[in-house]
Amino acid sequence: MSLKHFLERIVLREQPLVQPTPDVTPRDVDRVVHRDFQKEQIAEVLAALDKFDSGRAPSPRVHLAALKLANGSVEKLKGCLELATSDYRDVLVPAEYPEFARIGSRSLKKMSIKERNRVIENDWRQYGEWLRK
Repeated sequence: MSLKHFLERIVLREQPLVQPTPDVTPRDVDRVVHRDFQKEQIAEVLAALDKFDSGRAPSPRVHLAALKLANGSVEKLKGCLELATSDYRDVLVPAEYPEFARIGSRSLKKMSIKERNRVIENDWRQYGEWLRK
């Protein structure tokens, strides 16, 4: 679903706050690992991702969120994965929805639909730009 269609659906139906989620694959994870980490770090990064256990099947979405927050740091990545083991949303929200995380859901719900859509659109755009860089 395109972002435009998604936002139109929210405005027309005035649905409760719903945010788009990225459709990502293990290939995206591998590409980002090779893009963001030095060659000598890749084996350690892949091992950390393989070791991650949230109690559910490994999710490329959670892996990518941790990679985004790590910003090329193996130590930060390990910290993010440890955090995600307790509650994966602790890495998904700041990675995928940073403006939403900064504002908070209660404040966002008080905003007009137009303001909410701007926040959602900005978050979606920043994530897509990071993923595609």
